Parts: sequence; structure tokens; C-alpha cells
Amino acid sequence: MSASGQQAGASHAASKTASTEHRYVVKRSDLPLSCPMPDMMLWNSHPRVYLPIEKTGKAKCPYCGAEYVLED
Repeated sequence: MSASGQQAGASHAASKTASTEHRYVVKRSDLPLSCPMPDMMLWNSHPRVYLPIEKTGKAKCPYCGAEYVLED
């Protein structure tokens, strides 16, 4: 950390912290679906896992338990 209390390179392109919600609604444009999703910060999360949601419209992450629902 620098003297100002900020880590170097602390700015992230990701806009959401991973695994902060338990239910996410996703669209077909979000496929292929992974948890954490590409717009989530990964620094404190589990490894990325791809979830099959296309057939049933629902998926649950085996790591964090987040539930995903596909919206048409």
C-alpha cells in the first residue's frame, strides 16, 4: 500500500463484487454463463466455473450457491 492507503493498480474494469447477491437474472446475451460473471471483481472470489443454463433456464453455482435465472 502507498502512503495514501490505496493499493497500486486498485482500479478494476469490473463493476460488481462477485458473490454479493444470491440470485441473478441473466439474458441470452450473457451466455456462456460463468460464476463469477465477467463484470465481477475476482480478487476475493472462487475460481470461475461455467454453468449450463440453456436447457432448464436455471443454474446454481457449486462454489458460492448463487442462483441464476435465464430471462428470455
